[in-house]
Amino acid sequence: MVESFPYYIEFRNVCKTFDRPVLVDVSFHVRPGETVAIIGRSGVGKSVSLGHIMGFLRADSGRVIVAHTDVTHAPEREYRRIRKKVTMVFQSGALFDSLTVAENIMFSLELRDDYDADNRETIVRGLLDLVDLGEYYDAYPTDLSTGYKRAVAIARALAAQPECILYDEPTTMVDPIMCDHLGRLMLRLKRQLHLTSVVVTHDLDLMRLVADRVVFLHDGRVIYFGAVSELEQADHPHIREFLAMDRVEI
Repeated sequence: MVESFPYYIEFRNVCKTFDRPVLVDVSFHVRPGETVAIIGRSGVGKSVSLGHIMGFLRADSGRVIVAHTDVTHAPEREYRRIRKKVTMVFQSGALFDSLTVAENIMFSLELRDDYDADNRETIVRGLLDLVDLGEYYDAYPTDLSTGYKRAVAIARALAAQPECILYDEPTTMVDPIMCDHLGRLMLRLKRQLHLTSVVVTHDLDLMRLVADRVVFLHDGRVIYFGAVSELEQADHPHIREFLAMDRVEI
């Protein structure tokens, strides 16, 4: 009997060690259409978790489910199929500086099986309008602020028509106004397109805005996995300290 996997993404007792343990018996899941935030201090395994979802890293033990598929030992050709459904917005934006904003998005369009060169300009303009950057069609990434580069990266990710988007620190090094813009953009995409998403972030305002549930990592272990609304009531001392630091006014 073939095993079925109801969750879109699931970690089952995942462990990963480099020079030290980075993920220790990590378990959580993401339902279809849900947004889960992964939070915690630097170096606790947040981005390493995204690397396992994308197949850039492989677990030492445990199981990894992505797009309802057990990919724990999947060959690269299988992961290429998964990456058509799951895409990632990197912290750097990962745009090609030699290409215009439109050309960066077209690059992603060409990876689609149903790519149609005749209507690519219409699709690109529609995607830029969706992320409120229609006027930057002919601009180059070097002309854009960090926040606008992230928005373009989101548009490029959407060009592949994914089922799921992974966001790696989308509001890091972005001014408060752009943080709010990106957060509301992510929320709008979730509601309009019903995308499944995982957000790695230090930004608790972003977490509260877009996430349904949250994974709190400490020293590579999950010390909280549950509703965002209940995080404030968690009694773990590291969570209490983390939340208290967020409330300190500078």
